[in-house]
Amino acid sequence: MFDEIEFEKLKRLPKYVFAEVNDLKMAARRAGEDVIDFSMGNPDGPPSEKIIEKLVESAKKPKTHGYSASKGIYKLRLAICNWYERRYGVALDPETEAVATMGSKEGYVHLVQAITNPGDTAIVPDPTYPIHSYAFMLAGGAVRKMELVFNDHYEVDEDLFFINLKKALIESVPRPKFVVVNFPHNPTTATVTPAFYERLVDMAKKERFYIISDIAYADITFDGYKTPSILSVEGAKDVAVESFTLSKSYNMAGWRVGFIVGNPKMVGALQKIKSWLDYGMFTPIQVAATIAINELESEVDKTIEKYRKRRDVLIDTFNKAGWPIEKPNASMFVWAKLPKEALHLGSLEFSKKLLTEAKVAVSPGIGFGEYGDQYVRIALIENEKRIRQAARNIKKYLKTLKEDG
Repeated sequence: MFDEIEFEKLKRLPKYVFAEVNDLKMAARRAGEDVIDFSMGNPDGPPSEKIIEKLVESAKKPKTHGYSASKGIYKLRLAICNWYERRYGVALDPETEAVATMGSKEGYVHLVQAITNPGDTAIVPDPTYPIHSYAFMLAGGAVRKMELVFNDHYEVDEDLFFINLKKALIESVPRPKFVVVNFPHNPTTATVTPAFYERLVDMAKKERFYIISDIAYADITFDGYKTPSILSVEGAKDVAVESFTLSKSYNMAGWRVGFIVGNPKMVGALQKIKSWLDYGMFTPIQVAATIAINELESEVDKTIEKYRKRRDVLIDTFNKAGWPIEKPNASMFVWAKLPKEALHLGSLEFSKKLLTEAKVAVSPGIGFGEYGDQYVRIALIENEKRIRQAARNIKKYLKTLKEDG
């Protein structure tokens, strides 16, 4: 009898494409093979010792072990508001326009749960970080995909973006209520200009939709590029919220500290749903995160330099190995088009072959959407020595592909 009971919500989730590569990776490691792993965006270094010391100091205080505030302690919310003021000149109210979340992913999913009515439609560029789409599906909404087009330097074709967006708005029934953007983009690393957000806010007001902007990789930029914020646009708070996280630039992925800020109506919805669902992060984590934001931006500079060096080594060595890849100017990833001799394989089969033949793990682009199938995502989480070894392994594998071809 109970075998007949179905969990319909879970049926809306597809098979996790990345699991196939991960299973091969784990099997190889169990067999004693050395796999060079670029498959997951998991920072490989610890946070600053000062952050850890503050965590320990706070954890030794008896009063910090009780329930915390579901929307985050006031000083942490104030810290992210001050961060926006310093970086973007944006004034935010820590009471009504900011929520501290358990990483940006939890905040995003619960925001979507709070604001999505059954049947609501969201427009999400493709390829995309999977939860950007599936959060709406899990909330009973629908997703309209639109191709994200960018040039060889990973700069978004902004004119074409708005042509595609207008088309998606017109053709979608019911009329979309939300548009999701994520720049620097995961997985493609694509970036936009400040003018992009001016156009987007203007369109949102004319076409009556809300914007959810994810700038998880805002800190990690290279070669003079600086990430803009949608909240810098006059009137953006009327239509937009933005998420940020300490996971990447502060090496605090496992600490789970993120934020949603902006439009008071949407922020208020998230605050309310979180008050029903959780009691917030462990207080010492929030205290340490406050110190990180307020006092340790110099540590972020070290992290950025680490990723810049890895990016440069990877681009140089992989190109010499016969895999032409252009330099991205942001994020901790490289979005690499498949070598021409491997295009016929598609991203999933190529990723599996790269793992079994070259002992190098990457994420297949198809896992991020149909427009990602000619690419793989490479996370800059291995050191420079390992990157060079990966290039040597790849060179040998590509040589066998050419011979077979």
